[in-house]
Amino acid sequence: MSESEVTREGVRPKTPGRGALTGTRGGRRRRGGEQPVVPDATFTSYYGKPVLNGPVWSAPDIPGYFFTGGLAGASSMLALAADATRRPGLARVSKTGAAVGVFLSLAGLIHDLGEPARFLNMLRVFKVTSPMSVGSWLLAAYGPAATASAGSALTGLLPRTGLAATAGAAVLGSGVATYTAALVSDTAVPAWHDGYREMPFLFAGSSAASAGGLGLLAGPPGEAGPARRLAVLGAAAEVAATRLMERRLGMVGEPYSEGRSGRLVKLGEKLLVAGAAAAVAGRRRPWLGRVGGALLLTASALTRWGVFEAGMASADDPRYTVQPQRERLDKRQGQDHRPAEGDRSAGR
Repeated sequence: MSESEVTREGVRPKTPGRGALTGTRGGRRRRGGEQPVVPDATFTSYYGKPVLNGPVWSAPDIPGYFFTGGLAGASSMLALAADATRRPGLARVSKTGAAVGVFLSLAGLIHDLGEPARFLNMLRVFKVTSPMSVGSWLLAAYGPAATASAGSALTGLLPRTGLAATAGAAVLGSGVATYTAALVSDTAVPAWHDGYREMPFLFAGSSAASAGGLGLLAGPPGEAGPARRLAVLGAAAEVAATRLMERRLGMVGEPYSEGRSGRLVKLGEKLLVAGAAAAVAGRRRPWLGRVGGALLLTASALTRWGVFEAGMASADDPRYTVQPQRERLDKRQGQDHRPAEGDRSAGR
């Protein structure tokens, strides 16, 4: 049945929908000059809204929470190594850095929550399957241990209690330095969730680099050996984990190399490499070691901020949610339609 429309001049035939010209505008030209029937699909959502309800976390509270928590946890581990190798100056700096770091980390988390009571409410239950619940209990146990360790080191009082607190803080510090990686990977944010394999190594490397950087910057040059080794090892682990994650994620990993988040991550990587090189050169020139320490601290902070921004960017863009889902669906359908071995042999 044909369609028509009424105008002032009378009834005018209307071109049927299937007879309309399509693909004449928009869309990329295919092989042989053939135009697509419809333009290429664009990734949009209703009313321009994101597909995901992104995290309500805010900056600088949460990036600072990531950075200072990682710095604190790794510094406690470095402090125990310094005590074991009889480096009191490095141990004192690391213990102080751990106490200040966990205080700032808690301050950033509580400020983002809005009310201190909300953090206390998270301690009402302990849920192993919840990274936030485990992390809250880790911070609650680690904070007093790190504070007692630093207090004993600075005042010289209760050395045995201080040594026990240092050991406890070092054990808990390994979890404090890395649990935020599990926290972000447990969300639906594409750039975080899909990077669950490499994210713990990235956060562990960043934490180690920052703790080593603090030891190089503020510790005695003659005792900087453990801090230098930790910094270089952490820098190498962070760079390797970041590169592997970007390569494996493909399109979903674009926020780690593009836009504002990509600039933060890449700048952090450059400063990380420069800081590690300066730290190695600091063996003969102590001032270079201090410069390297400052660069490593800055690089670690930029990396955490870049990871935060990358997650937010991937949550806001529907493309990073829709396209991987379509690819997984196409792959699953292709496997379902693949003929069985018996069917292939029977058709020969």
